[in-house]
Amino acid sequence: MKYINLTPHDIRLNDGTVFKASGKIARVSTTYSEFDQNKISKIVFGEIEGLPESEENTIFIVSGLVAQAVKNRTDIVSPATGHPNVVRKNGFIYSVPGFVRNF
Repeated sequence: MKYINLTPHDIRLNDGTVFKASGKIARVSTTYSEFDQNKISKIVFGEIEGLPESEENTIFIVSGLVAQAVKNRTDIVSPATGHPNVVRKNGFIYSVPGFVRNF
């Protein structure tokens, strides 16, 4: 399986595997509703830019926000930054145990 990292940062797994940033970045535009009486706003995703069409035997690594906006694609993953086995150094994420799919 080939992985293409469409985030601006290298992604390091806990086992030492590093997925270098490809130099291409997938982004999604967002807009927000007004806050309601409970101080809650709704996020609305717009167009996704920089996300290639599906390719056989290829997984695309994107940010969690982009992954939330993508529908019906099993080739899209994001780093498992909320997983309990995330490794932090100086308060910042150093590595993740793997990836997650939002679909």
